[in-house]
Amino acid sequence: MTEQDVAEVLREVRLALLEADVNYKVVKDFVARVKERAVGVEVMENLNPGQQVVKVVFDELMKLLGTAVAPLNLEGASPHAVMLVGLQGAGKTTTAGKLALHLKKRGRKPLLVAADVYRPAAVKQLQVLGGQIDVPVFSLPAGANPVQIARESYMAAVTGRHDLLIVDTAGRLHINEELMGELQGIRSALNPQEILLVLNAMTGQDAVNVAEGFNGRLDLTGFILTQLDSDARGGAALSLRAVTDRPIKFAGVGEKLDAFEPFHPDRLAGRILGMGDVLGLIEKAEEALDIKKAQQLEERLRQNRFDFEDYLSQLEEMKKMGPLDQVLSMIPGLGNKADALKGAQVDEKQVARQEAIIRSMTLQERRNPEILNGSRRRRIAAGSGTTVQDVNRLINQFQQMRTMIRKFGEMEKGQVRQAKGKKGRGPLRLPFR
Repeated sequence: MTEQDVAEVLREVRLALLEADVNYKVVKDFVARVKERAVGVEVMENLNPGQQVVKVVFDELMKLLGTAVAPLNLEGASPHAVMLVGLQGAGKTTTAGKLALHLKKRGRKPLLVAADVYRPAAVKQLQVLGGQIDVPVFSLPAGANPVQIARESYMAAVTGRHDLLIVDTAGRLHINEELMGELQGIRSALNPQEILLVLNAMTGQDAVNVAEGFNGRLDLTGFILTQLDSDARGGAALSLRAVTDRPIKFAGVGEKLDAFEPFHPDRLAGRILGMGDVLGLIEKAEEALDIKKAQQLEERLRQNRFDFEDYLSQLEEMKKMGPLDQVLSMIPGLGNKADALKGAQVDEKQVARQEAIIRSMTLQERRNPEILNGSRRRRIAAGSGTTVQDVNRLINQFQQMRTMIRKFGEMEKGQVRQAKGKKGRGPLRLPFR
């Protein structure tokens, strides 16, 4: 590849990284490394020069972010301690609850420690979260020192046979000497295996300053990024790793307590470049979709028996995957298209309307849409709080879908007949396979 080939693509890459809120110094160094590696490289036979540069960029992103999930270091004698630190408002308390649930599901017996004595109701918030996930919370009466809380929580963990302490500390600026000194006191009292900086994925350019400030005083072992389900494309992650050489271990991907997962560097690399997160989408589908129901639906489709009962079931399955804007953001090419995602927000309401209309039908009407005459449609509209036009629109869409499904079925049968008549041509790929 010539220098001109590389320069043309790197302009786009530089813009993509800056739009993803990667620190400008990190972008400058990263682009220089890519340029040095790419110029003079032989172009692979099935790629053009631009695609070859993107491949080099992706490889360099993976080298920087790490190639595998970074697990927690919980070696040695228990109880282990995980200390969560960060700015005020970064979501540490909620993250403590999410981490406790995540580890509890994996056989751990965690104890949450309420060491934030400054924010009003912080202790109560952690107790509520602990109650929701059935994890006990250790706290001391008002006026207790956070270092004392940490020290006594360790003894409580030993007594209660907990193998893990998750310490929720108070949010603070990294330039506040007194409070940073307090964190160092908690570290000395517990000697934690993990000190994780909780950082909002939308922090942007300032992520580097925050990470350097905390890392310089506490020697961080890693990061947890919150709100990675937001519009942010995750550039903060690249900045953090480049500056501190510490891994990102977990990501918060929603408001619910189970919306928490190990951080996958390869997926974020694709997201930063606007390539989507197909693996994440597949995992969401596998978690949400009922395989048995899917097989039953496939059989009904083959027999051309698809009705409004099946349609309603599919709407419910789709809702389990989460908001449509999150699902669409994982699809390559749609992650950075704001207009497309704004449209998805409208579709959420449309799905709710369709669900209300179908639920207002009788069982007989759902299974036999052909009987939906004018009077029935008026009754359904009144019962669902929609208009007759909304009902007509849904029925028309449904009929078009059934027609399309019927054509697929006929196509499949034709291909099967054709395959039976021709020997020695190998297996035939069918539309539903």
